[in-house]
Amino acid sequence: MPYLLTKLSGSVDHFIFKSFYIFVLSFFSNTFSAISGGGAGLLQLPALILSGVPYYQALASHKLATVALGIGGSLRNYKSLGNDISVAWQILIFGLPGVVLGTSIVEYISEKYLYLILGIISILLAFYSFLKPDLGLSSGNNKLNLIHKIRFFIFIFFIGILNGSISSGTGLLVTILLVKTFEMDFLRAISMTFFTVGIFWNFVGAIFLVRIGSVPLNLLIVLLIGSFTGGYIGAHLSKLNGNILIKKTFITVCIFVGISLLIKSIKSFL
Repeated sequence: MPYLLTKLSGSVDHFIFKSFYIFVLSFFSNTFSAISGGGAGLLQLPALILSGVPYYQALASHKLATVALGIGGSLRNYKSLGNDISVAWQILIFGLPGVVLGTSIVEYISEKYLYLILGIISILLAFYSFLKPDLGLSSGNNKLNLIHKIRFFIFIFFIGILNGSISSGTGLLVTILLVKTFEMDFLRAISMTFFTVGIFWNFVGAIFLVRIGSVPLNLLIVLLIGSFTGGYIGAHLSKLNGNILIKKTFITVCIFVGISLLIKSIKSFL
């Protein structure tokens, strides 16, 4: 009996420590993600994998958790969506098929090549944003011609494929695409990313990924709480401090996401 009690006590202590560890990482990664417009997977997804959750289940859990991030961020910045509903529809109509395709092929493609490509893109985005001092600091309403619309639809579709297959960093790609294409400021673009990618893309992606394996419910609850609170507080901080803080955080997160993905790619090649 004492042996059983000792073992049970150890299991409870391990569960509490693991839950606290997941919550803290989820909260801080989603807080920074809410400020930068993406990058929650930089800490959250590896933390789940290191906790012993298989990759596909970890990816599904991460996607469900980032739905809570999207809801938290959207609740704080919902007014920023006011005049951009048509853009939201475009992202959903052309991006969701890409997400579904990405979740369908994730079992059959090598992650190392996707990590390599997305890592390089993330680092290039950071340097591009750094070298463009005025990028994303003011908001405009760029009207697109047919060629620009088609190019935007193609980019959104391919980012959707990446979102469905590896997830990490795709919110950053959508954010900078909105800034560059529609001349949005960062706050406006991030609000759109939360609403479309954070809520709808990730929910659909999670539903398709859950078919591969069940999601651990105990960790999922902790993730949802950490993601929602981190998303709300991060969105609040970004609104208080404006586009300069958002841009600096965006550049920083892009660099760390890029380096993280490159390291994953290099390790998988060895």
